[in-house]
Amino acid sequence: MNADRRVTAIDWERWATACLLAQDFPADDARCLAQSLAQTSLWGIDSHGIARLPHYLNRVSHGSILARPDIRVDRTGPGAAQVHGGRGQGIVVAHRANALAIDLAREAGVAAVGVSDSSHCGAIGLYSRAAARQGLIGIAFTHSDSIAAPFGGHEPFFGTNPISLAFPRAGGQPLCLDMATTAIPWNRVMNARRDGAALPPGVALDGRGDDSTDAQAARALRPLGGEEYGYKGYGLAMMIELLCGPLNGNPHGPHISPMYDALDRPRELGAFFIVIDPARFAGGAALASVVAGMAMELSEAPGKPRMPGDPEATHEAERQRFGLPVPPALWNEMQVWSDRLGAALPPLHQTRQA
Repeated sequence: MNADRRVTAIDWERWATACLLAQDFPADDARCLAQSLAQTSLWGIDSHGIARLPHYLNRVSHGSILARPDIRVDRTGPGAAQVHGGRGQGIVVAHRANALAIDLAREAGVAAVGVSDSSHCGAIGLYSRAAARQGLIGIAFTHSDSIAAPFGGHEPFFGTNPISLAFPRAGGQPLCLDMATTAIPWNRVMNARRDGAALPPGVALDGRGDDSTDAQAARALRPLGGEEYGYKGYGLAMMIELLCGPLNGNPHGPHISPMYDALDRPRELGAFFIVIDPARFAGGAALASVVAGMAMELSEAPGKPRMPGDPEATHEAERQRFGLPVPPALWNEMQVWSDRLGAALPPLHQTRQA
């Protein structure tokens, strides 16, 4: 039996919102960011959830993320637009761009919205799911600084460059694929460094290009597919890089400011959102019901396969009941920011689980 520190999602959101308001975020933006990070942790995606807020607060204090950016929107066609992030917080900018893509898809049937001059936008499934919850198909991409080794090499070049697709499901949560094009996200390495944990074998390389389970020694991630089939993740990462970087006038790969260094330098990150209205296609009226039926068929197949997104729903049910886990090192970071910004820490709950 191990004691497990936890806070409720609601209590954590209140604390995070107070911190962001103390940094001069508008109230709506502070709530948007806090809710997005709490929801990500509820899904069990700890690499992109509440653990990332101290980093965002740090970049705001260094001036590379602006609490009140000048976000501009250029409507460039019936179903196309460019959102200029103005060095804003990436999750806030991405939600605005994705909401615009949803509106444009309602009008035109299909919409594509690019983002420029933004910052880290968190779990990309936040945005595809938002479209699917409105009965649409959501597709989302983003990129980052050099973290992943190209297939056949060991020096980092592309980022984790995730992709997410989400479909509406009748009577249930959206079907959602949300995955990096690397074996693991880099933030999992950062969490392992913070917590003194080991990495799984086969996912990271040290500076010599050897496999590394030591998070401190890790210098690059392997592309999805690993040592033998990593050309798949490498190819996907390159295509996503072109969509999010050069297409939007952003830098790419090694030309992007690193996430955890040069904190006073803006990231200039991009994202790309595609939203499709199923009603414009022959199977659209029945699509959500077919997705639900497909999930039922799979659940009755040998081995009872699950649909993408189902593990996150299971995590959410458990964490709504028991709270969000807070590792000791993260709690210490929260204490530092509470003292600095004058925000009272959320109440800490102790649960005991086998």
